[in-house]
Amino acid sequence: MNEELKEEIINFSKSIGIDRIGFASADLFLTLKERLKTQQQLGYDSGFEEPDIDKRTNPELLLPYAKSIISIALSYPSKLKNPPKGVKGNRRGLFCRASWGEDYHTVLNDRLERLQAFIKERVPEAKTASMVDTGALSDRAVAERAGIGWTGKNCMVITHEYGSYVYLGEMITTLAFEPDTPVEDGCGTCNKCVDSCPTGALIQGGQLDSQKCIAFLTQKKDMIPKRYRKKIGNRLYGCDTCQVVCPINKGKGDHYQPEFEPEPEKVKPELLPLLSMSNREFKETYGMMAGSWRGKKPIQRNAVIALGHFKEEAASPKLRDLLQNDPRPVIRGTAAWSLGEISGSENLEALRLAALHEDDDEVQKEIEEALQ
Repeated sequence: MNEELKEEIINFSKSIGIDRIGFASADLFLTLKERLKTQQQLGYDSGFEEPDIDKRTNPELLLPYAKSIISIALSYPSKLKNPPKGVKGNRRGLFCRASWGEDYHTVLNDRLERLQAFIKERVPEAKTASMVDTGALSDRAVAERAGIGWTGKNCMVITHEYGSYVYLGEMITTLAFEPDTPVEDGCGTCNKCVDSCPTGALIQGGQLDSQKCIAFLTQKKDMIPKRYRKKIGNRLYGCDTCQVVCPINKGKGDHYQPEFEPEPEKVKPELLPLLSMSNREFKETYGMMAGSWRGKKPIQRNAVIALGHFKEEAASPKLRDLLQNDPRPVIRGTAAWSLGEISGSENLEALRLAALHEDDDEVQKEIEEALQ
């Protein structure tokens, strides 16, 4: 029965816009468990992960009597049609490709819910548990076992059809399906992603120090270490370098899913207007994008860094205002750094005045270093 059901599920998945589907056993992820322990010991975790390694590697802890895991992948575009251009006096930032269009958590959860309803209709007693990104299981480990693709040296699942431009989700189930065959590693001797990582976060092929990764740095809420600020450039959320340089990704990432079509003005926005946005305006403009999940403060901080990176003189009045009046120490401190990068007599005078009344030690240090 399950052989027939598997075929029906595959056909149904295509009809609802799932680009790849694979089936894996729900056995323990023993090799992954050891890798995760090493990551924790080395301090390479981002802090966004499920801290319990047993839950991340034992599907039965998430669904009793689990027998199989269904892995799905949806592709997303890699090219922006008619991208707006930033110019001196009107600089722009950039959201990574994984934040283009509608939040992928919403889209993939919709597909998994429809897949679950389809299965329940045929086998009412079946139990399932679905997750996308924020669940305990490693999406990549499941996808690799299910034959969706292989884990590249950039720590992303790479598929033959869509490269690494895919979102992943999975459904644990009490139904037993014949597992699919894992895909053979296709990276070979290529090391471009490791060599091109702006911060050296890819320690070696397949090992990532999240604390150095720009994708992580742009999402953290506190001050970004000074040594990484210029490397962040004008990135507002995420980083695509390790995908862009991948030879397998050339020509991949087409426009298959309408939900992921980017709005150019949203994914490559003007920087200065971002700094004056209210919470309500931010939610109305960016709330449907994956890159909004941490709120506006990290995006605004990154915009301030981008303006300093560009040495954008036109931004000086707004940055001086942030330094003097913004209630958030992270924004004041980052504004101090940017003003120091831009320089100029008015900016230096603003820094000197700010040093006289600043009561946050970290911001005071940023002001002193900017004056130097």
